Amino acid sequence: MRTQPVSTGRVLGLRWPDPRDVVQSPGVIPEMSVLDLCCGDGYFTAPLAKLVGNVYALDLDPLMIELAKAEVARLHTSVLKWICADARDAPQHITESVDYVLMANTFHGVPDQSGLMEAIRAMIRPNGLFGVVNWHALPRELTIVLNQPRGSKSDLRMSPEALQAVVEPTGFQTIRVQELPPYHYAAIFGGLD
Repeated sequence: MRTQPVSTGRVLGLRWPDPRDVVQSPGVIPEMSVLDLCCGDGYFTAPLAKLVGNVYALDLDPLMIELAKAEVARLHTSVLKWICADARDAPQHITESVDYVLMANTFHGVPDQSGLMEAIRAMIRPNGLFGVVNWHALPRELTIVLNQPRGSKSDLRMSPEALQAVVEPTGFQTIRVQELPPYHYAAIFGGLD
């Protein structure tokens, strides 16, 4: 049970001074429709909304949705639809296919990754993209920000190869894996007909 919200955006800002650059680097471009899946506190949702204008944001935690709404409002932008639901249920809440699904720092913690991939396939347009921003599979004690270890537990972190082993059997192909220094990478998948 979470007793106090933790704004990951403030900590992430110390690693990524411009979240807009981070959302553009995995291939998000203006005019796309994007789902920020497991949006958390809106650190990426707000710049996505500024960049493309057609953003859906989903998170399981209503507190995170409220924090994300505040971040989006702070940047004077908007989201098409806020969804508080399990990520696997996203196709029930979004009536049109999207061009891009972005997941940042959460794929590793999904208990039913194959079920999630089915949901993503159901939502994404042909030739759409699925981007995952992940912590490198480094021990947590080596990912230091503000003099403290940050990020997911060491045993949950996925290498690009481990991520590809889950995603590619669902029909996606790896387009590229890109470094997001100092502790992350972005894996971009596509190739669905």
